[in-house]
Amino acid sequence: MMTTTEKPKEKAAAPKPAKQKDAKGKAVAPVKKAPPKSNVIVVRGKRKEAVARAYIRKGTGKVRVNKMLLDSIANPYTKSLMGEPLTIVDDKVSKSVDIDVDVYGGGPMGQAQAVRCAISRALVAFTKDSSLREEFHKRDKFFLIEDSRRVEPKKYKGPKARARFQKSYR
Repeated sequence: MMTTTEKPKEKAAAPKPAKQKDAKGKAVAPVKKAPPKSNVIVVRGKRKEAVARAYIRKGTGKVRVNKMLLDSIANPYTKSLMGEPLTIVDDKVSKSVDIDVDVYGGGPMGQAQAVRCAISRALVAFTKDSSLREEFHKRDKFFLIEDSRRVEPKKYKGPKARARFQKSYR
């Protein structure tokens, strides 16, 4: 039993780890181990102002665009455009990978074409198959190559890029 004058015994503190020192004897912060690398490949696709980043990893065949499954996209034309690279690839490959695509900027068609480019590049990078690269290039070169065409900027003395304000002399 404890009386009021006795103090409770303090637990022995765990010994602190010794600080690491460099060659000159100065204290050095402990080195943190890097997290293990995951087997995710990240590729990019662009079209006009739209930029798409595709993350591909081993999985069960799910394709998500902005956290939505590809099958749940409402517009059938953009859905078919985005899923076109998956129709060229074997079912074996398309069912064994998960692809997550984040896309931003531009309009709906530019985004769909950017997603298409990113998915094709991701599949080629994941499989490391040169025959797949040739198949994509034979179908359409914009599967793997970013379209460099951009909107021409508007100039002064006109309402649009090339059109000029009309003159009237009467």
